[in-house]
Amino acid sequence: MAGTNQSLRAEAGPGPEIILVEPQLGDNIGAAARAMLNCGLSRMHLVRPRDGWPNPRATAMASGAEDVLRRVAVHETTGQAVAGLDLVLATTARQRDMAKIVLTPRQAAGRMRARLAAGGRAGILFGPERAGLVNDDVARADAVINVPLNPAFSSLNLAQAVLLVGYEWFQAGHEPEVAASWGPSPPATHAEREYFMTRLERELERAGFLFPSNLAPTIRRNLRALFARADMTAQEVRTLHGVISALTARKGPPESSI
Repeated sequence: MAGTNQSLRAEAGPGPEIILVEPQLGDNIGAAARAMLNCGLSRMHLVRPRDGWPNPRATAMASGAEDVLRRVAVHETTGQAVAGLDLVLATTARQRDMAKIVLTPRQAAGRMRARLAAGGRAGILFGPERAGLVNDDVARADAVINVPLNPAFSSLNLAQAVLLVGYEWFQAGHEPEVAASWGPSPPATHAEREYFMTRLERELERAGFLFPSNLAPTIRRNLRALFARADMTAQEVRTLHGVISALTARKGPPESSI
């Protein structure tokens, strides 16, 4: 459907950042950029795009949404892409072996608008076209977005998924925003959480907790899912660092009772 009014073209306001993890086709990146601009979204991140970047096929498919592509940020890891965010949602169509809050796109839109209204930054993870997000990427998310579609055929292509979630975001803008509050401390960014998790995993490894080795990846994912659900503030992360320091501090020999 044609429907572009060039006289109304303006800078898109603050919105969730779209993160495409290992996208395979430039055409799909361009179509996703077009879907984003339809919904007033402008910040796209790419994690290890298979065919490299920039990609002329993406530009051809964007069809008027080239501004989104010109601002694309490319990352080597998903962790780098989400480091500056304090709310990350992962799109997935299948059940995962981890405890996660599950949101519809409409519920996700409300949660993201509340976070942005409080001054935070939100992002949505979309996986590769062939198989979707891997468990390690889903474990990073605060919650997952699942679209309630025909259970016999719920597969969406990448641009469809971006458009569907973006549409609910755009429509939620016509409803009053409810700002979330974290008291005197802002929500922890994913970079702050990642630093804490890396330190925790290192100490657990030293203590022999991540055993046997074949179960260590599952234990790590479960721990990440647990702390992601906690939606921690920056102060809470600092407190947990203090807990680790207290538990791992070297203690001298007991004082003599003589």
